[in-house]
Amino acid sequence: MQISQKIEERIQQLPEGATFDYQSLMIERGEYVAATKALERLVKKKKINRYSSGIFYKPKQTVFGVLKPNEQELLKTYLFENGKRIAYITGLRLYNNLGLTTQVPKNIKIACRDKRIFASVGNLKGKAVKSYVDVTDDNYYLLGLLDAFKDFNLIADLSAESAIKLLGNKLIELTEKKRKEMLQYALKYPPRARALFGAVLELFVIGTDVSSLKESLNPLSEYKFRIPEDVLPNAENWRIKLEK
Repeated sequence: MQISQKIEERIQQLPEGATFDYQSLMIERGEYVAATKALERLVKKKKINRYSSGIFYKPKQTVFGVLKPNEQELLKTYLFENGKRIAYITGLRLYNNLGLTTQVPKNIKIACRDKRIFASVGNLKGKAVKSYVDVTDDNYYLLGLLDAFKDFNLIADLSAESAIKLLGNKLIELTEKKRKEMLQYALKYPPRARALFGAVLELFVIGTDVSSLKESLNPLSEYKFRIPEDVLPNAENWRIKLEK
């Protein structure tokens, strides 16, 4: 089958408004020249549109004309590779989506284990940060929650009482299997994240075995958080020092 035919068939399977690049079309390096020509022909035929260099989208026709892909769709080309998730949005944008802050950042952070990913989507810029474990579609939500525990003191406009309740409820909503996975991922995170995560998990999901987290912490260390004492009554168990 010719590369042009393969590309057209793959694009036909995409929904209108979807973005894609060479990798998401599973084009091999040796096929890039032929693929470039094939994509150029499709652009001229208006079957696809070019968003930026190497990034295209399948146009969605509306009564107002062709609808450009939204920000979330455009970011997918940075978060996925060969159809598999390799990165996720973290930082203030994530914490806003979780309901931890009302602040909306101008730029975002993109966490990936093995690559430094920088994005440019309209006026939005993405900064690369390193994730603590390999990112997949199954674990990126859990890693985002762990990031929130790690950055708790740094989240702008955060209400500590509301944030602890929100994070605790999100842990309750997880299945037991997911909580066990999250415990394993947490061991890769800095001690302050492990301490706060462990304390909240112990408080909200009674009966969970958190011994691995406690044993991973240095008994001589102390972790400071700006949280009211009545909100985290088991703080002392985790060597957490509460500050007003």
